[in-house]
Amino acid sequence: MDIHWAALGGVFGVSLGITLLTVVLFSLGVAAQPRGDGGERSRGANRTATAAALLCFGACLAVAVYGLTLIIGG
Repeated sequence: MDIHWAALGGVFGVSLGITLLTVVLFSLGVAAQPRGDGGERSRGANRTATAAALLCFGACLAVAVYGLTLIIGG
């Protein structure tokens, strides 16, 4: 039995990178969401914060769906 360590390290690196990217995107979305809900800021800033939160959550959803298609798909 022979293990191809370079390929294993590459898979580990990509998996770690995608996991960190997803966690950071989700955290940014959670941080931006309350700023878009209201407060004393102008309406434009509220829309920008809400759009940023939705963009972050959408990117997290896209990563999750892509991972599921890799696992489930052909």
